[in-house]
Amino acid sequence: MSESARKDTPEQAEFRTYCRDWLADNRPADPSVRLPLSPLEIMTQEQLGYLQAWQKSAYDAGLVGCDYPVEAGGGGRNDCQRVANEEMIRARTPFFPNVIGLGMAAPTVLYHAQESVKRDLLPRLLSGEDIWCQGFSEPGAGSDLANVQTFAERKGDKWVINGHKVWTSLAHFAEWMIILLRTDKSHKYDGLSYFVVPIRSALGKGVTVRPLIKITGETGFNEVLFEDLEVDDCYRLDELGKGWQVAMTTLLHERGAGELQTPRAGGLKSKSTHATNTSNLMDLARNTARDGKTAADDPVLRDRMMQMVIREEALKHNQRRARVPALLDHPMRLQLQNKLLSSENSQDIASLAVDIQGAASSLYLGDANAPSGGQWPMAYMNSYGMTIAAGTSEVQRNILGERVLGMPKSK
Repeated sequence: MSESARKDTPEQAEFRTYCRDWLADNRPADPSVRLPLSPLEIMTQEQLGYLQAWQKSAYDAGLVGCDYPVEAGGGGRNDCQRVANEEMIRARTPFFPNVIGLGMAAPTVLYHAQESVKRDLLPRLLSGEDIWCQGFSEPGAGSDLANVQTFAERKGDKWVINGHKVWTSLAHFAEWMIILLRTDKSHKYDGLSYFVVPIRSALGKGVTVRPLIKITGETGFNEVLFEDLEVDDCYRLDELGKGWQVAMTTLLHERGAGELQTPRAGGLKSKSTHATNTSNLMDLARNTARDGKTAADDPVLRDRMMQMVIREEALKHNQRRARVPALLDHPMRLQLQNKLLSSENSQDIASLAVDIQGAASSLYLGDANAPSGGQWPMAYMNSYGMTIAAGTSEVQRNILGERVLGMPKSK
C-alpha cells in the first residue's frame, strides 16, 4: 500500500478502490496514431478524437472534476481528485487533451463566473467535449501581462472586442477562450477585465485563428485576431476592472498553487508516445554505441545521468511534501518551486539525451535511423515552451524571491 493510500479518509479509501477497479477494466487501448508529447502539441483531429474520448470516459466514471460541486458538473467529493490522479498515474493512462480548460479555466470560472455560466460551461469543459484555450499573451505583452491592449468596449449589455492574442495553445480546436482584456485605457491594472468568449462559433465572424509553425514542425501554438467580436456581459467574470485579480486565480492554478487539484492522467507507454524521464534516458544510454562500448559506460555521462535521477527523485518528494499542511510554510512555495524545477529538469534530461545521441540527434521524426524515433530532439525543442509557459523561469524566481523569501524587488 502506498503512503498516500495509508493516509486516506474512509471516503478516499472507498473512492481509491473504485478508481483502481474501473481503470483495470477501462484503460483505453493504445492509439492508432502517434500521440504528441503533451496536450499542447495536439495537431490532428485523430489525436484529439482519441484523447477526447478518453477524457469523456473518465469524466463519466467520476474521475474528472471529483471535487467540483455537483451543480457545476462535478462529483461533489472532498479532496478526491488527488486520489483519482494517483490511480491514473499508476495505471499509465493517456493524458487529457483539455489541459487549459481543466487547469486554468475551470477553477477561474468556478470562483468568478455567474451561477448560470458555471452550470452552462463547466460540465462540457470537465468532460472534454468543449476544448478551451487561454488569451493572455499579446505581441507586446508577454511577461508584462498587465500591458495587454486587446480592448473591449461596452455597448449596452454587450462588449465589442478588438485586438490580437498570440502563443495561444489549442486555439485551433477550442470552442471557448479565457481572456484578459483592457476595458479602461487610463489604468494599467484597474483597467483590466476578464471574460470567457466563444471562438469556435465566431470563426469568420469576428475571430480569426492562425496556426504558428514551431521549430518542431508542429502547430500547437496560434495567434488569434479579434475584429468587432460581440459577447454578452454575462460572460464577464467578476466585477469590471477586477481582471488582474481574476487572472491571479488562473495563474495560481496554472502553476499548481491553487486550491483545486487539476485532473491529471498518467503516462501512457506505447509505440506512439514518449516520456522524457530518467528511465527512458538510461535506456537510451544503454542502447547507444560509443567508442566500442555504450554511452552508459561513459563515466562522465553516468555522473550526469545520476544527477538527473537525484533531481527527479527530489521532485517526487517535493510533491509529497506539498500534501502535508504542516510543511506549507508559504502557500505558494513548494508548488511554484516544483513548477520551476520540473520544467527545467525535463529540459535538462532532454538536453542530456541529445548529447548522448550525438550527431544522430540531428535525425528527426520519420527518419528510419533516428534513435527513439526522433522523439528526444523534439522533446528538447518543445521543452523551451514549458520554461516559458505560466511565467518564465526568471519570473518564477522573482516571485519566489520577492513573495516567498521576502527579498527586495529587482530593479
